[in-house]
Amino acid sequence: MFRIAALGFLWSRSEQKTEKKDNVSRVLEKSDEEFENGHYEDCYQTLMLSKFHDDVEVRWRICRALYNLSRNLKFDENYRKELIEQAYEIIEKEVTISPNHYAVHKWFALILEAKASYEGYKEKIKNLQNIKQHMDLAVILNPNDATTFHMLGEWCFQITEMPWHHRRTAEILFASLPKSNYEDALEYFLKAETVQPRFYSMNLLRIGICYLKLNRPDQAKYYLQLAASYPAKSNEDHQANKEATELLKKI
Repeated sequence: MFRIAALGFLWSRSEQKTEKKDNVSRVLEKSDEEFENGHYEDCYQTLMLSKFHDDVEVRWRICRALYNLSRNLKFDENYRKELIEQAYEIIEKEVTISPNHYAVHKWFALILEAKASYEGYKEKIKNLQNIKQHMDLAVILNPNDATTFHMLGEWCFQITEMPWHHRRTAEILFASLPKSNYEDALEYFLKAETVQPRFYSMNLLRIGICYLKLNRPDQAKYYLQLAASYPAKSNEDHQANKEATELLKKI
């Protein structure tokens, strides 16, 4: 009788694990759909109202939702900063708990960059190398994620575009500054496009700009036309449409 009871207990535990996995999957599926449709508040609520806050897949998605909410200009700056601080508190712990999960490193890099930007120019410069290290880890752990390659391209692009006086101040404060150029940025942006073609309007725009900077107008025109005609579903898409259209007039 004891053995039968024990087997029944094990079967019950197995059923519970399967049921939990199914429930987590449903929560993730629902939140991902809301995220893809740009319903970030609904996405956040779906994740927060679930009972699975101990699951890494839920936690990094909470951070993703908070990050995207923080980019909505309908909220005032203080509230957007609070959203980033809340996201950072979660993702900083998750880096230690789940060091082999690419999305954790990816969102840590994005959220740290946003947090440093709110804290001022010195903090942003000080964290540049740390941010890139987490992007590099994310790419190693998942070389099929286009957005991480875009992030690396953007990192290189921003370093290259840094005004001289900012660069000089950074070198005085921190002795050395990471180096990059438009070729490095373009390589990452093109890699992102190879992994997932036309996934992001700003990636197409950046490719076009890099080609312009490298005096390759024919290639620039091709990608700027793609960016200018990209279906606008977000503020960034509208921005890419507008900037690409203006640049095309100058070619």
